[in-house]
Amino acid sequence: MFITALLMGGVLLHVFTTGQLAEENEPAQRSTRAVAEALNSVLRSSDNPRKTLDDFVLKLDASSDIQFHQAEAGSPPFAPRPLQGSHGPPGWFVNLLTIPDLHIAFPVTIDGQRVGDIVFSPDLSAALFETWAGFLALAGFVVALAALTAIIAYVLAGSALRPLQDLGAGLTRIRRGDYATPIPVAGPPQIRQSCDEANALARTLAQLSQDNRDLLHRLVSLQDNERRDLARELHDELGPLLFSIRAGTIALSEATPQTGHLGNSVQEVMRSVEALQQTNRRILDRLRPLYIEELGLEASVQTLLRNFRAQAPHVGLTATIDPALDVIEGPLAQTVYRVIQEALTNVLRHAGAQEAHVEAVVSGDALTVEVSDDGAGFPADNVFGRGLTGMHERVRALSGSLSLLRADERTHVRCRLPLGELRDEPIAG
Repeated sequence: MFITALLMGGVLLHVFTTGQLAEENEPAQRSTRAVAEALNSVLRSSDNPRKTLDDFVLKLDASSDIQFHQAEAGSPPFAPRPLQGSHGPPGWFVNLLTIPDLHIAFPVTIDGQRVGDIVFSPDLSAALFETWAGFLALAGFVVALAALTAIIAYVLAGSALRPLQDLGAGLTRIRRGDYATPIPVAGPPQIRQSCDEANALARTLAQLSQDNRDLLHRLVSLQDNERRDLARELHDELGPLLFSIRAGTIALSEATPQTGHLGNSVQEVMRSVEALQQTNRRILDRLRPLYIEELGLEASVQTLLRNFRAQAPHVGLTATIDPALDVIEGPLAQTVYRVIQEALTNVLRHAGAQEAHVEAVVSGDALTVEVSDDGAGFPADNVFGRGLTGMHERVRALSGSLSLLRADERTHVRCRLPLGELRDEPIAG
């Protein structure tokens, strides 16, 4: 809009400059005609017209618009005044204007012969400079007005768009699970109402998220209690029975000659009892690693790693276990142990890996667990199985995160758990 206004102003200057110059120089043209007529009259009545003409030429000011041009043979042609002075407008501006031909010549005669011309050659530099100054003033006004309008538009747009930007950023935070940072309430009434509704939604989602974590924590606690009761029953009921069977079999083998099919049967029973006892110990270990409270988390994880190496000697297992894990107790310690246990179980059963690495470190206010292997990986549409789903619920109950990803031809199970007050939190009954 402002560029159009500037162009229109230039066009108007171009149109009116021609008429203005013609009108301003019309009286001077008439005066030049009168001077020529008076000079011719004086020359006709003069006794020495040549001397009279020379005296007239000497009296003419070189800067005057009226000049005398000799018409004798060999005289150079008349050269009009230049349109531009040393401090005049630039050439491109002068070329854009339509300058009328204001030069006019009136003949001067002596004894009927033309000896020269009285020429009107106006100096247009002042008029052109005035036009150039007007154009600069118009351009400066347009630029200043455009800058002022841009500043006002920026301020108004900023005041109107900033609340929308805050609202959009707040909704993005809500989508990502950040419910603690409120959205600033500002702007027009409609936007303010939207901000209030979004903040109310964030508070509701925060409460629901907290309720969900509490429920998950309660479910995990109930599962731990159930596992503890089941482990106690297996240990207190099945363990003595297996021991009795084993003791009875040993007594039977000592009292009866081990010959023929009877000796073979006794040996089969012994092997079966030993296998049942080992299976019972593995089940008890998976149900509830009771030695975490006795040995500490770091030693318990090291024991878990040794058992894995014994079960899968074909897998090269390396580990980085932070000794600071021993300060962790309660649900957090059990969750760390379960995540490593479940991840190694998946490596053993499904990965077909030749190399695996376990890392569990305490860094700042968080604990990070990562189990990686060079196995076959998982399908693109893979979802958590039953074991990892249970681990995911445990991790969420403690406000942590659990992810499964494939990178650099390795499968990674990554878990991050905030420490905070969870180090000493007891298991809910």
